[in-house]
Amino acid sequence: VDPYGFERPADFDYAAYEEFFSTYLVILTKRAIKWSRLVKGGGAVRRSATVKRYVRKGIPLEHRARVWMAVSGAQAQMDQNPGYYHRLLQGERSSCLEEAIRTDLNRTFPDNVRFRKTAEPCLQKTLYNVLLAYGMHNQGVGYCQGMNFIAGYLILITKNEEESFWLLDALVGRILPDYYSPAMLGLKTDQEVLAELVRLKMPAVAALMEGHGVLWTLVVSRWFICLFVDILPVETVLRIWDCLFNEGSKILFRVALTLIKQHQTFILEATSVPDICDRFKQITRGSFVTECHTFMQKIFSEPGSLSMTTITRLRESHRAALLAQG
Repeated sequence: VDPYGFERPADFDYAAYEEFFSTYLVILTKRAIKWSRLVKGGGAVRRSATVKRYVRKGIPLEHRARVWMAVSGAQAQMDQNPGYYHRLLQGERSSCLEEAIRTDLNRTFPDNVRFRKTAEPCLQKTLYNVLLAYGMHNQGVGYCQGMNFIAGYLILITKNEEESFWLLDALVGRILPDYYSPAMLGLKTDQEVLAELVRLKMPAVAALMEGHGVLWTLVVSRWFICLFVDILPVETVLRIWDCLFNEGSKILFRVALTLIKQHQTFILEATSVPDICDRFKQITRGSFVTECHTFMQKIFSEPGSLSMTTITRLRESHRAALLAQG
């Protein structure tokens, strides 16, 4: 079982992981000292060039919840709305919403010992509360598959129901553009944006996809919906989320482009649609993604320049095209 409660798979390469972790531990120790200096005195962590640099190099686990809350705006929302979360749970409920959430509870992290019914305390109840409160808070979204994985990770990191709710609100309500609404327009838009970025930066991969008639949604929709949860190793996902909360959703494009670029030759060897889909699964495993520190350095160098202005422009044009299609 790893530090977050996930069971290691049967084929887990302990030797390779130990080798990586022994070097990563040295980095973590150095970062922990620097972060302790930054947050000492208990003052608020504010967005700045220093914080951005520190976040990109990883937030130590003991400070992660506090920093996520601060840089995402979740702390400010929670402070401005005292008691709101508990009022949502005490208010009138929707049986349809409750049923949708209950259906997914057992499917959420069956490989995590803390989410099992036998666990004490069992995090399923906490997860249910967070998702129910969010569904009541944002009735335009309600509950959508994928939110269970995101809320689950938030609970594992914050160990706090109310903070998890406000971080979920930061992600679904502000950071991710319209991923979880019934029409999922934001999600569809971002898949088109990624396709265009691949056409610009890796035309051979785009040509392979188009030649075989493979829709991008087939290979990347879970990357976006689950924010790489259950796709990349836990530690790597948390490092991605560090930047996601601080810098916004363009980080998701950096990760996706890096995964594709790093394995471009491997992907281009595919000869059929099932082969392409399988290779896109394989590129999310192995040492490249496990060695999270190097991986995070790569996402800021490999894809080249990727400004929020570019992302916004591409989003606007693809969103308009999707709306025109009806």
